[in-house]
Amino acid sequence: MNPTLQTLVQLPPQTHPSTQFPLITKCRTLAELKQVHAHMLKTAQIYDPLAAAELLRHVSLSPYRDLNYAASLFRGIPQRNCFSWNTIIRALSESSDHDDSVRAIALFMEMLCDDSVEPNQFTFPSVLKACAQSGRLDEGRQIQCMVVKKSLDSDEFVVSNLVRMYVLCRCMVEAHKIFSMRMVGRHNLDAFKKRRQEGDIVLWNVMVDGYVRTGDLVSAKELFDEMPRRSTVSWNVIISGYSQNGLFKEAIQAFQEMQQVQDGNLRPNFVTLVSILPAISRLGALELGKWVHLYAERNKIEINDVLGSALVDMYSKCGSIEKAIQVFSRLPRRNPITWNSIIGGLAMHGRARDALDYFHQMDKFEIPPTSVTYILVLTACSHGGLVPEGRSVFNRMVNVARFELRLEHYCCMVDLLCRAGHLDEAEQLMINMPLEPDDVILKALLAGCKLHGNAEMGERVAKRIMELAPSDSGAYVALSNMFASAGDWEAVSEMRLKMKEMEIRKDPGCSWIEIDGIVHEFVVEDESHPRAQEIYSMLVEISDKLRLLGYRPNTSQVLLNVDEDEKETALHYHSEKIAVAFGLISTGPQVPLRVVKNLRICEDCHESMKLISNAYNRRIVVRDRKRFHHFEAGSCSCGDYW
Repeated sequence: MNPTLQTLVQLPPQTHPSTQFPLITKCRTLAELKQVHAHMLKTAQIYDPLAAAELLRHVSLSPYRDLNYAASLFRGIPQRNCFSWNTIIRALSESSDHDDSVRAIALFMEMLCDDSVEPNQFTFPSVLKACAQSGRLDEGRQIQCMVVKKSLDSDEFVVSNLVRMYVLCRCMVEAHKIFSMRMVGRHNLDAFKKRRQEGDIVLWNVMVDGYVRTGDLVSAKELFDEMPRRSTVSWNVIISGYSQNGLFKEAIQAFQEMQQVQDGNLRPNFVTLVSILPAISRLGALELGKWVHLYAERNKIEINDVLGSALVDMYSKCGSIEKAIQVFSRLPRRNPITWNSIIGGLAMHGRARDALDYFHQMDKFEIPPTSVTYILVLTACSHGGLVPEGRSVFNRMVNVARFELRLEHYCCMVDLLCRAGHLDEAEQLMINMPLEPDDVILKALLAGCKLHGNAEMGERVAKRIMELAPSDSGAYVALSNMFASAGDWEAVSEMRLKMKEMEIRKDPGCSWIEIDGIVHEFVVEDESHPRAQEIYSMLVEISDKLRLLGYRPNTSQVLLNVDEDEKETALHYHSEKIAVAFGLISTGPQVPLRVVKNLRICEDCHESMKLISNAYNRRIVVRDRKRFHHFEAGSCSCGDYW
């Protein structure tokens, strides 16, 4: 027996329980606490409400807590005081299990029926949290009435949890009403309108988070701007809100503003870095990503599997796959997410063989591949044209891992087969799968039809996509392009008229390039940049240089019924070419250029980039919607297979 417990059992029954509290706190395992519990039952000390409540606190809230045992212990306490009720309700409300939250609410209702105790300001925050986590809005409203009746609606902790309850239940009108009343109650109305006084920062953060959760970024930013003061949590909420809602430039701008605040207590932390890295990844802002990595190292922020995965993903998506491999190799602990990050990165860069190697290494380290892992490996095989290897991975997933296949797995396999020209096999796989095909898998088949010129199958597939997703521009554009390639301009005209009638618009091409830590955005024929005149002069120079190298514009990519000169002009001003021209005039010789594009790079731009890399002795990295292209010395890493 533990020496501490030996001392305890030697205590006479009449010993005051306060002398036992230090012994309870010295317990380091649940087993030791159970021995204390047994002794208290044997000596009748469980009848002392203070001693019983202290034991319950450790069983419920310690790192080795057991909620079921805690509930049993609570039921066995003969005289429960308010502290005991609050402890068990709090423990259940802090659990991530939905059922525990429901149990917490039920216990609170039971507490109301106990004439010997009254809920206090420590009871309501926990039960409100349980209502929030279990989505029990009606119960939450009833509890609000109790809060008002007991005059606890001025307690900061109670009010912040009440607002959080409405926020998590997505009732922002009610949440804002309580928030406004709280601000008016604390100050006068004029002061509330100005919002310049010292406010309840927790309450402000809860409200901003609420608007972020409901996708109302405008209201979130307005409230954020009005905050009398901001904590690191405040900045984290707005940065992650922008990032999670696809407003990546805004997320980076907020992150940079945070660094400019003159407050020694305001510094990016672990959550800040994890929140901003996805935005950096999407825009390909490598220099900023490097700064974040260096900041974490200098400030001794642990690069664990979570932050490590985000860094691997960032370096991969910003075009520095070697750095991603380096970060991955140095991680002290790896989980399936970190493995997925590096395999996905290698897949994006067309390094299919390396992706397969890492996939097989997971067996060596006894890390079971997840459903996502198989998607990434099949994607790698698709980018590399590794059809036999892809079939082998797919069969392993079905026959060895015995995963329940999702549409994403079939889509990857269809994409792999289509890229390699096995259109009939791809269509048969889709027809025979036990799932109903969606527009995504049909688009993969349609892309293969377009790539290999199978107009008959393409038209059939495109019409099915239009039935499934009538407002999606992809099928209309693809079918229009097929008609244009065949010179059927009447069919093209009909298709575009139909798109106009249905108000369907093609996604505009957009490219980003980072120069000196600033992300610049360009669209087709963009003249909005302050250096537009210099950029267009460089485009003319590029065009002249490429013609001397034998380049001729691939006007088959311009699917418009116009003359050749107009087609060449249209190709001349694609967004990625404008971004590269800007990069050439903004950086020194031999500095690599990294461009991100929202659409798939066209054949003409792909050929142009190869020649530009050779003519200007530049390494050009382009990330399009599907993958990376590393252009160097006149060739591309994809081997013209993309």
